Amino acid sequence: MQPVPTPVNLSPMHLKISSLLTGRLFRIPEYQRAYAWGTRQRADLFADILGVKESGREHFMATVVALGRERRLIGADEFTTVEIVDGQQRITTLVILLKAIEKALELEDRTEAKIKREIQELLVKDDSHSLVLLQTNHDTSNVFPAYIRDGAIRADQAETAADKNVISAAAECEAFVAQWKTHSPLVELVAIIRNQLSLIYHEIPDEATVYRVFEVLNSRGLDVKWIDKLKSQLMASLFEYVEPGTRREASLEMQGYWRDIYRTLGQRGDLGDEALRFTGTFYFVHEPRRIMGQEDAVADLVASAGRKVATIAKVGADLRAVVQAVGKLNSNARLRAVTKVLHARFVATAIMLRGFDTATEEALLNAWERVTFRIFSLGGADARHKVGEYVGLAYRIYSQNIPAKDILEDLRAIGADYKIDKILYGPEYWANCYEGWAEELRYLLYRYDEHLAKIAGQPLSATQWNKIWLDEPSRSIEHITPQSAAANYTHELGNLTMLPPRVNSSLQADPPISKAEPYLTSGLLGTMAVGVSIQRDGVWDENAVRERTLRIHDFALQEWK
Repeated sequence: MQPVPTPVNLSPMHLKISSLLTGRLFRIPEYQRAYAWGTRQRADLFADILGVKESGREHFMATVVALGRERRLIGADEFTTVEIVDGQQRITTLVILLKAIEKALELEDRTEAKIKREIQELLVKDDSHSLVLLQTNHDTSNVFPAYIRDGAIRADQAETAADKNVISAAAECEAFVAQWKTHSPLVELVAIIRNQLSLIYHEIPDEATVYRVFEVLNSRGLDVKWIDKLKSQLMASLFEYVEPGTRREASLEMQGYWRDIYRTLGQRGDLGDEALRFTGTFYFVHEPRRIMGQEDAVADLVASAGRKVATIAKVGADLRAVVQAVGKLNSNARLRAVTKVLHARFVATAIMLRGFDTATEEALLNAWERVTFRIFSLGGADARHKVGEYVGLAYRIYSQNIPAKDILEDLRAIGADYKIDKILYGPEYWANCYEGWAEELRYLLYRYDEHLAKIAGQPLSATQWNKIWLDEPSRSIEHITPQSAAANYTHELGNLTMLPPRVNSSLQADPPISKAEPYLTSGLLGTMAVGVSIQRDGVWDENAVRERTLRIHDFALQEWK
């Protein structure tokens, strides 16, 4: 009998920044990624602060989760040392911004001098170790603590991308402070940060629990500006419009949606952008002909959420469903590789959202794959083609619940003007399948390996193909006759096969005859067939290339007709 999980009491606190930073020392543990916010995310934070200045209203920022480690005395003051599990990007940026403000405050002004000392004492604790308020991770060059302690921007010591992000953050924060100072007192900026920026803070003392919570609340990848804005606005709507008696329950429900959303996205901010645009487009009243932009999607979703718990929750639930479908699409290497064209992916997402039985969903996705790869990869159409057709179909699939047979008919209609025998006009079509076609080639050869596996009655080598999918396609594309040979068929389809990146780089410019053995042990059926051919004939020449090109050509004609 499985043990019943212990319920997790998150005990969220709605804190202003002044309360969050008082009485705590923050650490970022090594298992977290390093500081990764860029100019776009910092500009968004600055814009939020300016928005607070204009509106005078409190701004809800995000959720922070921390593990309470220990309590310690520094002088006469007691501090709780906490490890930031979630929310490190925003807190790191706020600490850098406070240092930039402290540097700019004038000692000659009594009020500013007092605040300057307060920030100094907040950022650097007066003990033998000169503890800074926030101890970052992966900081071998000490760029961050050096800036917090003495204000020096040591660009020459930056070694990693995280170091460079810290340097950029310091420079941008100082520029923002300088600009603020030209039209408003810095005391006002400090007051806004302390008293009008707030967040939901979870401080959990139990390590086993906090790791479970981290899996749920892993909500900070590279910050996705518009999806985070949507979250903030939906949470703000709950705080502003929902009656106090139901507010807590409603906010916990909404937090649950966002926990699932960020757990699915991980660090793939681009998938969050995509899911946000898809969700907004599904909310159109009439059948759309294009996919909404992120900003418009947020505006429409917030308007649809309105002021009622049910409608606010529905937006959160719908976004979660779309994010999970987009995540499912992206996690399937075969489907992910079909296309990067947004409106085409919109249709696949809509199919996944419908809740068809497994066999029906697979049939529909197979039909989608054949039409889509034929149009955009084999047919060479760019992302301006078939926009209205794909977007309209996706909308009908999801919002109008059209039956599976209609989806199949609509997919066939979309691809009707891209006949495979017209596209693949002959073996000469494949004369150069390397330059500018690496993604498509990898997918084609993967499908060809599937075909060979089916004929042989054996499974694909998932281990080897996973290595190939996880790297840049060009690093796995093997020229059987090497490029250094400068043959006229070097980039022809028949001369190209796949190998895991390390194996591919180890062979480099070896002649085909010496590659036969590594090919035979590669586990990739298409590559192994080449090894067999080389060993059998003792040669790999233009005739062998053309014969292989024709075999794959015939496969493509049948597979994508």
